[in-house]
Amino acid sequence: MYDLNDNRWLQNVGGAENTVVLTFDDGPGRHLNGILDILKHKEVPAMFFWQSRLVHHRRPWKRCLDEGHVIGSHAHNHSNLSRLNREKQWQQLKGSKDQLESVTGEKVLYFRPPFGQYNEDTMAVLNELQLIPVMWELSSYDWELKCSPEKIVCNVVNHIRPGTIILLHELPQTVAVLSQLIDGVREKGYEFTLI
Repeated sequence: MYDLNDNRWLQNVGGAENTVVLTFDDGPGRHLNGILDILKHKEVPAMFFWQSRLVHHRRPWKRCLDEGHVIGSHAHNHSNLSRLNREKQWQQLKGSKDQLESVTGEKVLYFRPPFGQYNEDTMAVLNELQLIPVMWELSSYDWELKCSPEKIVCNVVNHIRPGTIILLHELPQTVAVLSQLIDGVREKGYEFTLI
């Protein structure tokens, strides 16, 4: 279990031989069902870091949990936490955690900061809320590759290593290449796991 007092962010699930973790940020959005369809077909678990302002009962959060995925917090509205004072960070994180738990009925254990930005106040709030901080080791840069989605696959498959936490987003270009990305990772001898 992660020690909340050590002030480090999980970037790699170290010691996990030949396993990697797929994570998706910025949802839930209109491309979520497409992602879930592929993950179900390929039998791949994933972690989703959601903005709580987008979460409500009509989103397919139940399907996400029923199919074995994990939902974590990505703050309330994707604010850059390092630019907020401690009180406003508390509001972003506590509000997000509470709303996600209220809608899903599941305890929220994980948090990823918007833009990957945080400071000492962020860590203090995470400790108070008992949220495990999760970053990433490998970015797909999918948000920059709308016109060249095949590069998303190269960015991941060519740089994968044991325990890698992979950053993806709920975007149409990511959906377009997700099957190919999963196949490429498996061809390199890796399988998918959760933290």
